[in-house]
Amino acid sequence: MSTSWHIITERLRNELQEYGALLGLFEEQQSNLLRRDANAVVELASEIEDQARVAQSTRDLREEAIRKFAFENKQPANSSLRHLLPYFPADVQPLIQALIGEINHLIHRVRRDARQNQILLSRTVEAYEEAVRTLRPEAFAKTYSSRGSIPLANVGVPVWQAAG
Repeated sequence: MSTSWHIITERLRNELQEYGALLGLFEEQQSNLLRRDANAVVELASEIEDQARVAQSTRDLREEAIRKFAFENKQPANSSLRHLLPYFPADVQPLIQALIGEINHLIHRVRRDARQNQILLSRTVEAYEEAVRTLRPEAFAKTYSSRGSIPLANVGVPVWQAAG
């Protein structure tokens, strides 16, 4: 069975849909981070992991279809989809280019939002540690790690107890 352009465009559309869903989850998580809804943030972290696996699986299927298409057109198996464009019907090429561009754009946005959420989470943890340190300074001691950074070493009092 040959891998027609229909299969590849379907796989590209599916991949686009999965990255869009992942982006939506990151945006929802960011909204919950800003609202300081810790329970929602934790729940979304699990959903994000699941959706990332689905997106990767969808990408793997698309890459498999492209490898098959490349083989059928006597091209190297590791050929990029852009390299294979001349082997698609001329009227389909703009559609494939548009799908590639949109997927790349979504991947960029997903990575950006993931970084932003990671920074927000990190700053939230820092603020929490600072608040606990202010309430119970004796519960923390600064020590140097082997890399020269200053991680906090807990001095025998669990953080949850330090907060009250």
